[in-house]
Amino acid sequence: MHSHHQNPPMQAPPKLLLIDDDETLCQLLVEYLSAENLTPEVRHTGQDGLKALQDEHFDLVILDIMLPDISGLDVLRQIHHASGVAVLMLTARGDDLDRILGLELGADDYLAKPCNPRELTARVHAILRRTHAAASHQAQDSADGDQLKLSVIQRRADWHGNQLELTSSEFNILAALYEHAGEMVAKSELSRRALGRTPERYDRSLDMHISNLRRKLGTLEDGRSPIQTIHGAGYLLLLRR
Repeated sequence: MHSHHQNPPMQAPPKLLLIDDDETLCQLLVEYLSAENLTPEVRHTGQDGLKALQDEHFDLVILDIMLPDISGLDVLRQIHHASGVAVLMLTARGDDLDRILGLELGADDYLAKPCNPRELTARVHAILRRTHAAASHQAQDSADGDQLKLSVIQRRADWHGNQLELTSSEFNILAALYEHAGEMVAKSELSRRALGRTPERYDRSLDMHISNLRRKLGTLEDGRSPIQTIHGAGYLLLLRR
């Protein structure tokens, strides 16, 4: 039996890394996030942020696109290359979101600045919930299709025997599509599973994540994408049974 004083590891407050050179905003967000049972650490340059990620484990990174030393997009590239931790981008209004949620980059979500700390905290909780929910789906840990093997505990997807390099959101979308392989999954359901929210009218996030996934999966033998669009309604994963 555990004593009451030992929390299981999952209950340690999630650790966040905030990489942003706006000190006033950082202070405000740290106060807000700390009050929400989150443990934020701050770095003001991309290099310092990357170094912190090498030295310790974080559950989520909040990353500003405009940093004084290297571009936030370069930091994002390096983060995903190294660790695959979930990333929420802070962007100037009007930044090109296609690049940010980007084809080769794959942030999990974004918020335009100036951002409301309450909204940021809600997004952070949504991303952490998704990551933890997927980790605790232990009963159905492994799902095997002919071409696709999915392990929800390891958050690993193998396609034709090769491990896919997926962002956290891409994995969540693929897992949701896989659960309903051969059936349509509504856009709103996928958006809830992948982004933790119902999409607004002009929200392109889900479409971007789907197009990244398609690129990573390539095509089936007949030349079709394994992920089919059901126009205006949702997506469907084609799998040989």
